[in-house]
Amino acid sequence: MRSLATLLAAAAAVLMGTAPALAAPSPPAEKIELTKMTGRWYEVARMPNKTQKDCQGGTSDWVRSGEGYSVVQACHKGALTAPATEWKAKAKVIDPKTNARIKMSFFGGMLSQEYWVLAHKSDWLILGTPNGNYMWLMSQRPTLSAQAKAQAVARVKQLGYDVSRLEYPTPARN
Repeated sequence: MRSLATLLAAAAAVLMGTAPALAAPSPPAEKIELTKMTGRWYEVARMPNKTQKDCQGGTSDWVRSGEGYSVVQACHKGALTAPATEWKAKAKVIDPKTNARIKMSFFGGMLSQEYWVLAHKSDWLILGTPNGNYMWLMSQRPTLSAQAKAQAVARVKQLGYDVSRLEYPTPARN
């Protein structure tokens, strides 16, 4: 998932401290099929964060690696024509009961952050931090259909996020 690059950026932002986007979400209970996590994910929407200010075309590539995943997140600051900024991470499932709680380590383990898969459908997922500070809507295509996007945003709202604050970056090119 390239948007994990976005997550990486978010992990750094988490440590910088920002106001929570909502009260902490409930821990994920839905079982996630790990094979559906691999591949490229595109950032559709996110809660604002300092690390991703002006990020466009966010992607997150997830590749199975040993007991976890190698993740490369990327975005273009300002415009899709700008050079890509990349963050590399190692991700490991920390709740095998649901596979929905993931610990990501950046910069050789110097920085780590827990992420939760808050919702997962066939073509999109919602990823957030346990404290509610950060949230991303990701898709396996650069854009979602209007119906899928409306369904996903409705779920974001059900989770307690203020959807009026969502940022919709320019979609990445394939």
